[in-house]
Amino acid sequence: MKVSRVLSVGLVASASLIASVGLMLLPIVVQAATPAEVDRGRYLVRLGGCNDCHTGGYSEAAGKLPESQWLTGQPVGYKGPWGVTYPANLRLLAQKLTADEWNRRLQMELRPPMPWFTLRALSDADRGAMYQFIRSLGAAGKPAPDYVAPGGVVKTPFILFVPQAPSMAAANIR
Repeated sequence: MKVSRVLSVGLVASASLIASVGLMLLPIVVQAATPAEVDRGRYLVRLGGCNDCHTGGYSEAAGKLPESQWLTGQPVGYKGPWGVTYPANLRLLAQKLTADEWNRRLQMELRPPMPWFTLRALSDADRGAMYQFIRSLGAAGKPAPDYVAPGGVVKTPFILFVPQAPSMAAANIR
């Protein structure tokens, strides 16, 4: 009785393990993006101003940079009361997230100056189209520098992103 019970438990455990390993070895099915979805994503990225921060030199070039340079982040930070944040390399980020993870991330509150509230207002289909477009660009560039907490040591250039009071001299110039 004890031997058959141990054997049964052992067989069930072995079958479970084999089934689990088998499921892990199955190819992951990723739904291919349609050309229309990629084009919609490209349009939303342009219209949303994503390149303004996430593509180094984009604004200075009046938007005339090739897509091969888009969305690779940049090492220039934005400093404010929240600390110093850096525009992420969206191409690397999109490669490591699933579409569902991307969609959830774009609905989270993010540190300034990222307009997370605008991303939250997009439809799931629009966030998905942006993901498909960014993924279609492929991985490129380096990860952005890490966030620096208020009072931390900043080792990169940054833009001071807080209102400044006008100086008395500037206030008297008309």
